[in-house]
Amino acid sequence: MEGPELLRLWVLAAPVTFRAHLWERPDLPRWLRLAQRGPGQPGFLYGCPLPPELGTHRLQVLAYNRRTFATASQRLVIGVTPAPGGEAPFQAEFLVGNRDVEELLPEAAREMFLEAAAGLWDRGDLHVINVTSALDRGGRVPLPIEGRKEGVYVQVGSHSPFSPCLVAAVSPQSRSRCHQGQRPLASCYDTFAPHFSIRWCNLTLLQVGPSPSTPGPEWGPGVLDEGGGFEPPSEVAPRELLPSFLVTLLVPLAVAALLCLLLGHLMCCRREGVEKRDLQTSDIQLVHHSSILGDTRELRLMAGRRDVPRPLSTLPMFNVRTGQRSDPMASARQGARAPLLPP
Repeated sequence: MEGPELLRLWVLAAPVTFRAHLWERPDLPRWLRLAQRGPGQPGFLYGCPLPPELGTHRLQVLAYNRRTFATASQRLVIGVTPAPGGEAPFQAEFLVGNRDVEELLPEAAREMFLEAAAGLWDRGDLHVINVTSALDRGGRVPLPIEGRKEGVYVQVGSHSPFSPCLVAAVSPQSRSRCHQGQRPLASCYDTFAPHFSIRWCNLTLLQVGPSPSTPGPEWGPGVLDEGGGFEPPSEVAPRELLPSFLVTLLVPLAVAALLCLLLGHLMCCRREGVEKRDLQTSDIQLVHHSSILGDTRELRLMAGRRDVPRPLSTLPMFNVRTGQRSDPMASARQGARAPLLPP
């Protein structure tokens, strides 16, 4: 993994759009990206694999001609192997403000950037580790004005220590000047000019140590020896499940019976009774209560007798002299024409 994996998908004069995904899967690996500015522009597959991504990755690239509506498919196999010299211990990440990601992916542009960055180290054993768009790091989309670019993060590694210029650019004094809107304390501004505009306030220096080796699996006692046969365990003796069944069934029943007895005692045996209640009630309340009960009983007896003539107040209106009656449910006009008393 000495440098970023890069595959250029050349486009002819026809407007072609590329789509890529893992073989028989919908997405790309998490370390691989596809960049294509427009249908008439070339497409790039780029990314920086990590140690867990070592191995072979099978991709499928689909090309769609937007003029003739023709499609083509190609299968790609990418092999990721460790770098021969190991990972670079000294790494620097620059933010190039005047470039887009597809402008730094071609080999010629990367070589030009390495030549400009070679002046920052004592030796020229530099190589590009990763190229990432600033939009993938949370950057904003630039305004549609000529000359505005998205910005690209370029990570460069070397086995030589950092130069004094890089160390001064990330010092606390330089960081404080950046927060105040001033230029940091660095004497190597003209190294990348005029092709690359470096934002020195976003410079990051990393010192990577050797990655610890992953211990291999340890064989336990359950692994069969070479040439040994599998011997199944002997039959298990039958267990007596009756005690467990009785405990599981009888204990909840006993608890439920005790709760029922306690509830019955509270509801039936703890009642006060009528005599105790009468003894605790005053005589005036008892007399008043008994009188109410007697009057209620008498009214019920009177209501049961239907042979008693109805009182006159409940009958229709009548004339005392002539005995003529008029229906009170008649209309108001008819009632007004029927006089109650003779003229």
